[in-house]
Amino acid sequence: MIERQRLANLLRHCARNRLLKHGLQVHGAITKVGFASDLMLSNDLIDLYGKCGRAGMSRDVFDRMPQRNVVSWTALMCGYLHDGNAEAALMCFCQMRRSPVEPNEFTLSTSVKACGVARVLDHGMQIHGLSIKTGFDTVCVVGNCIIDMYARCGEIDEAARMFNAMPSINLISWNVMIAGHVLENNDAEKALLLFREMQEAGEVPDEYTFTSTLKACNHLGDIKRGSQIHAFLVTSGFGISGRPAVAGSLVDLYVKCQSMSEARKVFDQMEDKNVISWSALILGYAREEDLGHAMELFKQLEESSVQIDGFVLSSLIGVFADFTLLEQGKQMHAYAIKLSCGRDISVANSILDMYLKCGLTDEAEKFFSEMPAKNVVSWTIMITGFGKHGLGKEAVGLFKDMQLEKVELDSVTYLAVLSACSHSGLIDESQEIFSSLCADRRMKRQVEHYSCMVDVLGRAGRIREAKTLIESMQMKPTVGIWQTLLSACRVHGDLETSREVGEILMKMDELNPVNYVMISNIYLEAGYWRESQKIREEVKEKRLKKVGGCSWVEIDKKVHYFYSGDDTHPLIDSIHDTLKEMENRMKEELGYVNQVRFALHDVEDESKVESLRVHSEKLAIGLALVSGGLECKEGVIRIFKNLRICGDCHEYIKCLSKVSSMTFMVRDANRFHKFQDGLCSCKDYW
Repeated sequence: MIERQRLANLLRHCARNRLLKHGLQVHGAITKVGFASDLMLSNDLIDLYGKCGRAGMSRDVFDRMPQRNVVSWTALMCGYLHDGNAEAALMCFCQMRRSPVEPNEFTLSTSVKACGVARVLDHGMQIHGLSIKTGFDTVCVVGNCIIDMYARCGEIDEAARMFNAMPSINLISWNVMIAGHVLENNDAEKALLLFREMQEAGEVPDEYTFTSTLKACNHLGDIKRGSQIHAFLVTSGFGISGRPAVAGSLVDLYVKCQSMSEARKVFDQMEDKNVISWSALILGYAREEDLGHAMELFKQLEESSVQIDGFVLSSLIGVFADFTLLEQGKQMHAYAIKLSCGRDISVANSILDMYLKCGLTDEAEKFFSEMPAKNVVSWTIMITGFGKHGLGKEAVGLFKDMQLEKVELDSVTYLAVLSACSHSGLIDESQEIFSSLCADRRMKRQVEHYSCMVDVLGRAGRIREAKTLIESMQMKPTVGIWQTLLSACRVHGDLETSREVGEILMKMDELNPVNYVMISNIYLEAGYWRESQKIREEVKEKRLKKVGGCSWVEIDKKVHYFYSGDDTHPLIDSIHDTLKEMENRMKEELGYVNQVRFALHDVEDESKVESLRVHSEKLAIGLALVSGGLECKEGVIRIFKNLRICGDCHEYIKCLSKVSSMTFMVRDANRFHKFQDGLCSCKDYW
């Protein structure tokens, strides 16, 4: 019996410390000394293999047992649950219910926990009922798991009822309720209220409590309360250096609240930096446009022992795509090839998206054709990219190929192809696809789908038809869809409909300066100066400010940002000289004339011309030319803008591409424009 107990102690030590290799040796010794059928040792073996992630081996031991007790069944269920297979754990519980063995509190808590993980509310309610019948619902461990199950299944009111009905609650009860509100039911304010009630009840929070409450502050973007919790951790001596979950939540909070210096301080204190904390800080720097720190940290991550995963790679590539940083994106593509996670489809999709957003359609097509596996996201990215580049026919062709390949479509794919049609004026194709969407009962139509159709019809001059479509929608029209129609009214000079739509927009969104500017411009172009001026005065009275235009260009791996009227760049004088020189050439060779209607309306014509010269996209182009662009005849100058390019700049760059024999690729908020030999890929349709 002493030998039997010694073997049991060894197995339990191996299970606690996840020592699979040593556990296998002990298993061999058990078989040799004739204890292979011993109930206690077999239960310990099931527990060992389950905790070491070998649920299949646990099942082998279980199946060979001549007799089993409640510990055997519960240990096997725990192994399945630890392995992430909640369905197998529940199947095991069903098999147990058909046996003579009765469940105890640990069996019930494990099974109800499995219901929460699998999000099977009906099964969870049945086990809750069984717990009531057997009296185990009053046991804290069972009650806590029932609360967790209801919270995970979105039934937070039922979770609260269980919490309030329990005869005694402990720290875990509070933690489950707080986590349920913030993680499962998106009620961060209630989570923080429970945290305060918990402290008032005299319960001392642990790292799980702090992790959840910091996540609640993150959801709310509440740096004040998050900082107070951080201060409490410091003053109470609750060290975060050895608690990666708490430290990681603090890093996330400070990154979300754009306090990168505080995020970095916490990160530097962490002993165990996991990949989640690394990626949070790297992406935080990248989104704050501090790419120097982002890349420096990424290099440190490469040199560390932390395994880089697909999420980090795809997220970082996504940032480079959004900022159109081609060189960094290419470097990440090369780096991804070296890693096993670089073959993840999420990483491949990010690379594809990066090439399209950087304007390299040929590279994107090649990469797409060589992808070993594609999903609906891959196809949708490609269709969206073609649409942004004005390749509507190609986008529709891809959509049809997708249908032939039997790829299951979703609403985003429909939106992508309808948007591509709107960018290229494909009326017949868009109507056919929209009809297909309406006929598909599995697909839920969204305002954005209608908006694409309104854009197509409006651009074609079918204003009344577009307005009727909006009025026939089953959902409530948004500000955006009315703005789309108003933009079409401006293109076609439909003043009557402009007035109607303008009134609707003013009622819906009276503090949006975009609406006032659009309506003012329509009046001005129709010759109604007083009405236009009246609206502009209203904007000043309400102190509404339009988002400023910003353009950027990457030169020698450094990104330069410009705002309209910007004179802060050290080469600004050379930029102005170069732009004037090119403008003079365009006037002499092509008869170029400034489109002053796109300038400020309350200044003299000479001042209007000057204001057009300092538009942000022109300044960015000017820097590219000053930095050697004029000598690089075969190259492409890539410019990016946060807003829609104005008509004067569009005409200017067309002429510039002609006189300089250069190609300019401009990505604005709507689409790509490829200017070459005096023409634009959008065919003046944007």
